[in-house]
Amino acid sequence: MSKIQIENQGKVAVLTLNNGITNAINPELVKDLSEAFNNIRNQAKAMVLCGGTKFFSIGLDLPTLMKLDRSEMTDFWHKFNHLLFDLYTIPLPTVCAVSGHAVAGGNVLALVCDYRFGNADTKKIGLNEIRLGLPVPYLADMMLRQLVSERAATQMIYSGEFMSFSDAKKIGLIDETYTTETLKQHSVEKAAELSALQNQAFSAVKANRIEEIKTRYEKNWKSKNELFLDSWFSEPTQKMLKDAAQKF
Repeated sequence: MSKIQIENQGKVAVLTLNNGITNAINPELVKDLSEAFNNIRNQAKAMVLCGGTKFFSIGLDLPTLMKLDRSEMTDFWHKFNHLLFDLYTIPLPTVCAVSGHAVAGGNVLALVCDYRFGNADTKKIGLNEIRLGLPVPYLADMMLRQLVSERAATQMIYSGEFMSFSDAKKIGLIDETYTTETLKQHSVEKAAELSALQNQAFSAVKANRIEEIKTRYEKNWKSKNELFLDSWFSEPTQKMLKDAAQKF
């Protein structure tokens, strides 16, 4: 059974994470999301990315990933980051409906979209990698700094703390908040609105917006990914990750 559900609402493809309550990111989810994305990228006019109402995504599936050796983890990490890059650079409008907690890798997934609409309830978002001995992934770091002020991004990354969606809206991480019942529909409506724009013009404008990050990622992704993996397999970080995995 696929970990991704695909629903077409007019010209908008809605991709929903379907990997249990937490929507933890593991090799199977990355594979299924990559396949779903490839299925819709040349057919849809816009995309909405959704998750669950308790967790949009809890982030990396630590219990699963902690069993991988360096070669296996490298393969997963490259595939996950290339998927993020493909989602970020698609020349179509994209909206993320963040209905539940979006932490660590879940926050990273939300960053790839043009807009992020959040749940008005008491949900949290943030990047806690530093508390686990890890750097925020290179692409995510660049995307975050493009969205919010340099100071706000630095505070988020250095502190590793989670924030409410209302606080995330204040710094520009979340664009709008809606009720649980209306969040998905508002996201689809925004995507449909953007899809009505002249596609060639929209694609050119988006290409301008992402150009610097795209160029930097293509130049540095391999060395930056290796730095992340070095941290992942360091002895102090392995201990923190094992402790964190016990809480899943």
